[in-house]
Amino acid sequence: MQNQSSPLILCFGVSDPSGATGIQSDLACFSAHGCHGLSVTTALLIADTAHVDDMHEIDADWVIDQARVLLEDMPIGAFKVGALASVEQVAAVAEIVSDYPDIPMVLDPFLSSLPDSGLLDDDMLTAVRQILVPQAALLLVSQVELARMAETWRDGPGTLAEDVAELTGTGCGYVLVTGTGSAGGRLSDTLYGEDGEIARYSTPTLPGPFIGAGSTISGTLAAMLASGADPLQATPAALAFTAGALAHAQRFGMGKLVPNKFFNAAQAAAMNPTSTPIE
Repeated sequence: MQNQSSPLILCFGVSDPSGATGIQSDLACFSAHGCHGLSVTTALLIADTAHVDDMHEIDADWVIDQARVLLEDMPIGAFKVGALASVEQVAAVAEIVSDYPDIPMVLDPFLSSLPDSGLLDDDMLTAVRQILVPQAALLLVSQVELARMAETWRDGPGTLAEDVAELTGTGCGYVLVTGTGSAGGRLSDTLYGEDGEIARYSTPTLPGPFIGAGSTISGTLAAMLASGADPLQATPAALAFTAGALAHAQRFGMGKLVPNKFFNAAQAAAMNPTSTPIE
């Protein structure tokens, strides 16, 4: 029997039957980077590649029990926290993660395919900001999502840098803000740390529409942190991988294009076809 050698990642998120987002997307990202995914379901979606019809919330006690059983059985290398469905779930996940302060956590709480991106009210946004963001090694948000979160602490307008500083000031290690600029057929994403802007990354603008691009970034970030990379190494690599997955995206149905997390494997297989023995 061979002992486990692949890094293990515990992800919290919704179950998306289309496989485009949520824990299904996370598991594919982990596998594409040589990691094994463990999953805790926070909600069940009725969804296809076009839209979400409905969502069934999982009781917070079930979320706790799913996670505790896994954590007592296996050592993990990283947490990935995606969309949660209630304040009670936010509190439950925050308590679980706090018991493992040395394990990095990637936080990606918004999910664009859900109503209001999955965060239904100010109470839930405030809970995420106050008890999950401070524990995150890396928080992923779009510029629009960051502005929505900032509404829970400021009354008037604020700058992007000020809003990020509010989050890094709570203890969050890094904040990756997507969609911070667009010019010359390229999109910009910006990484911030406790001292402000660290780096700005540029990727090609691709025709879509896509579903699951953000999930691909955060899932890949978690896989890289679990494998020993730090956020400064993981961020450009995750963005480059996601750009490749989007460039090779597939249309499985009548809705949006789904990033192809296994495009590298497909390219390798095409270049190295399996030989058939001659009988």
